[in-house]
Amino acid sequence: MTETHRPRRNRSVLVSGASIAGPAIAYWLHRHGFDVTVVEKAGTVRGGGYPIDIRGSALEVVRRMNVLPQLQKAHVNTRRITFVDSDGSTIAALPAENIAIGADGDLEVRRGDLTGILHDAVRESVAFMFNDSIATLDDRPDGIEVTFRSGARRTFDVVVGADGIHSHTRRLILGPEERFHHYLGACFAGFTLPNHLGLSHEGMLWNTPTQRAALYAAGSGRQVYGLLSFRRPDLPFDVFRAPDAQRELVAAAFPEGSWEIPRMVAEMRAAEDLFFDAVTQIRMTSWSLGRVALVGDAAYAPSFLTGQGTGLALVGAYVLAGELAAHADHAEAFDAYDRVLRPFVTLNQELANEGDTELFPATEESLRERNAALRTLSALPADPPHATYSALTLPDYD
Repeated sequence: MTETHRPRRNRSVLVSGASIAGPAIAYWLHRHGFDVTVVEKAGTVRGGGYPIDIRGSALEVVRRMNVLPQLQKAHVNTRRITFVDSDGSTIAALPAENIAIGADGDLEVRRGDLTGILHDAVRESVAFMFNDSIATLDDRPDGIEVTFRSGARRTFDVVVGADGIHSHTRRLILGPEERFHHYLGACFAGFTLPNHLGLSHEGMLWNTPTQRAALYAAGSGRQVYGLLSFRRPDLPFDVFRAPDAQRELVAAAFPEGSWEIPRMVAEMRAAEDLFFDAVTQIRMTSWSLGRVALVGDAAYAPSFLTGQGTGLALVGAYVLAGELAAHADHAEAFDAYDRVLRPFVTLNQELANEGDTELFPATEESLRERNAALRTLSALPADPPHATYSALTLPDYD
C-alpha cells in the first residue's frame, strides 16, 4: 500500500524583515501550522512613513486576516488637495470628500498604522528577533543553516526575504542588487517637518517637469509629511547607504525655488527620519533560489508611482505562505508561487508608465494640460476602479 505524502505542518521558516510583507507572511505561515521566526535589524517595528494604499486583491487579504475593521478605523480622511504652480500660486484647491472609502472601498492608512496592526496580529504567536539580521546562509540538502550577526546559529527548512527593495537576503543569495533594478528616472526623499501652514487632513502638490514636492497632513497634528522628488539620468547606487550624501544630492536638485521649497530643503537637511530612495522597480526572472524565496519589494517592488507596493506585498505574502502549505516540497511551492503571482505582478508594474502620471506630469505639455484641467474642476474626482488592482482572485488555501 502506497503512503500518501502530505505537507508537513511543522516546517520551520525564518522571515527576514518586519515591515509589511514580513509580518503578513508570518501571519499566514503560522495560520497554516508552520513554526515561524522573524528577524529584524531595527530595535522594534518601525512607525511613521507616508500614507499607503490598500485596494483590490489586497483588501481581500486583510479581510481574511480579520484586520480590515482596524484598518478602516485608521483610514486617512483626506478632505482637500491643493495644487500650486511653479511660482507658488494656487492652481486649484479641490475638495476630496468623494474619494473617501465606503464599507468595501479602497483604504489609505499611515504606514506606521499598518505595520503596527500587522505586528499586533502575530506578536503572540510568532517569535521576533529584533536588533539582529542574517550574516550568512548555508543551503544544505536537509535545511538551511543561518548565522546571525549576533553570533547565534540556527537551521530552518525555508528562509523568506521580506527585507525591502535593498534586500540583504537577496544580495546574499544572488549578489549585487544593481542587476535587478529597472530605474524609472527619478529619486525621492521623504521626511517629517513642522506643520507651520496649519494643514489638516489635506495635501499640497507642487511640480515642474523635473521636480516634484508635496506636503501631506494625514491629520491635524504638529507635523506633516514632506516629499521631494527629482528626475536624474542615472541611478545613484553610491548614496543608498550614505545619509549625508543623500541630503546633498537632494539639495543640489532643488538649488532654488518658490512656494515652500527652500523651507522643505532646510528641514530635509535636519530631518532625523529622512527616507531616501530611487523611483525604481525590482524585476527578477525568479524569486527564489534553493531554500530561499523573496516576497514584497525584495522580489518585485513596483515603485510608488503605481501605488501598489503595499498591495503586492500583502498579496504576495498570502500566496507564498499558501503554496508552502499546499506543497511538501519547497521547490514545488516556490514554482507555484511564481506561477500564480507573476501575471499579477507584471500587470501592476506596468502601471508605472515610466514616471509620467496625471498628478505629477513629466513634460511641459502634460503639465500645462493638467493645470488647465484642474482649473475646470469643482472637486477632485474619485479614481475609477482599476481592473489591475483586482486582477488576481485569491486562491483558497484553507
